[in-house]
Amino acid sequence: MKIFKTLCVLFIASSIFTSCKNEEKKALAYTDTSEIYIKGTMDAVLTSPPFVPAPIGDRTAKKLIVNMEIIEKEGTMSDGVTYIYWTFGGSVPGSFIRTRVGDLVEFTLSNHPDNKLPHNIDMHAVTGPGGGATSSFVAPGHSKTFSFKTLNPGLYVYHCATAPVGMHIANGMYGLILVEPEGGLPKVDKEYYIMQGDFYTKGDNGAKGLQPFDMTKAVKEDADYVVFNGKVGALTGNKAITANVGETVRLYVGNGGPNLTSSFHVIGEIFDKVHIEGGSLINENVQTTSIPAGGSVIVEFKVEVPGTFIIVDHAIFRAFNKGALAMLKVSGEDNKKLYSGVRQEGIYHPEGGTIQTMPENDQKEMVVNSKEKPLAQKIADGKQLYMTTCFACHQSEGQGIPNAFPPLAKSDYLNADVKRAIGIVLNGKTGEITINGKKYNSVMTKQTLSDSEIADVLTYVYNSWGNNKTNVTVNQVKEAKK
Repeated sequence: MKIFKTLCVLFIASSIFTSCKNEEKKALAYTDTSEIYIKGTMDAVLTSPPFVPAPIGDRTAKKLIVNMEIIEKEGTMSDGVTYIYWTFGGSVPGSFIRTRVGDLVEFTLSNHPDNKLPHNIDMHAVTGPGGGATSSFVAPGHSKTFSFKTLNPGLYVYHCATAPVGMHIANGMYGLILVEPEGGLPKVDKEYYIMQGDFYTKGDNGAKGLQPFDMTKAVKEDADYVVFNGKVGALTGNKAITANVGETVRLYVGNGGPNLTSSFHVIGEIFDKVHIEGGSLINENVQTTSIPAGGSVIVEFKVEVPGTFIIVDHAIFRAFNKGALAMLKVSGEDNKKLYSGVRQEGIYHPEGGTIQTMPENDQKEMVVNSKEKPLAQKIADGKQLYMTTCFACHQSEGQGIPNAFPPLAKSDYLNADVKRAIGIVLNGKTGEITINGKKYNSVMTKQTLSDSEIADVLTYVYNSWGNNKTNVTVNQVKEAKK
């Protein structure tokens, strides 16, 4: 009997040891991704933001052919503001690349013959010198090819690394490459690609025309624009990303920098899952997540109620004044158990670069600006200013907010005295006033606008919503300041 028990113990111990060894072999087989078998060749599908290629799923590792072209081109930074972007694939951020762990990527980087400068690419997913930068330096009209094995699953940044490196990145040369784990990521309903970047221009935020890059501001990290997907408003209005109530949304979010860290937040949502820094560690129930320059994050959340959800860098002046604001529009039926309330239009509306201050007794002279413009141009320019400086309080049709901010539409107070209206824009206003028979006692902040801008925005207001069609001139603004 003792011999039998001894044999049983030895057998069990041997089985456990063998099982452990087998598990160890399996673990080693999984983690040694350099040995994953390659089966077949396929061309990579590349997409421009905010879209991503279809999920990898359970496909086998393959030789993946990636062809990407560098294009230098003029594009829109903001209304009336243009910029020469340097791009991977024609967009900022560059084309989204989707792979799986164990793929052998054959990457060809082409520099369009019309470009002015040499470029290269440093891919954070690459294990090799310079992340591929040392093998991809390419002059206009030429191509370079290099290969790498995707060893680590995660979401990785790529960027140009040609000197001066900061200038190339600051001009929009960055993007994301996703390396899915074996078997793919869990299925979700919607996936989108968002990448933040900070831009440095010779003119201040909102200065019109083609704006050159400003190296001095970049070195000082004094950004004029901080934006999602390369421009102000890239993901707002009819360009907003969308989902339906009950769907799970996954955002692949990068930060191209070159300087600023992002405090990424979706107003009115909580991230169910956050793949911290784009890696394998997952945090849950997160309000705001930090993304370093040259870093990334994957966030997932289920949308439970309809409405427009504002996406921001929660370094909040970047969102409302420099452009780091996007929108997720969710359609579907209300769920009163989760959220109810009257919804006010214009909350969380972009404010632009205009500086607003509280009214003061001692006012400094404002800088006088420019010539008189045609009426139609003044109205158009005035509308742009109105939407960034006045909209939140006075609303889209000048109707104001009951018991808070007075109406501008058909306003007896406004139409009675143009000089007084100019003075309020110049100096701000506190104290009780009566408009259309109703009393209001709120604060109108002083607007730091040029004479021409004040003339434009007031001309727009006077020529809208049943007002008296006054054409406010620059000279009238100057006279009101005396």
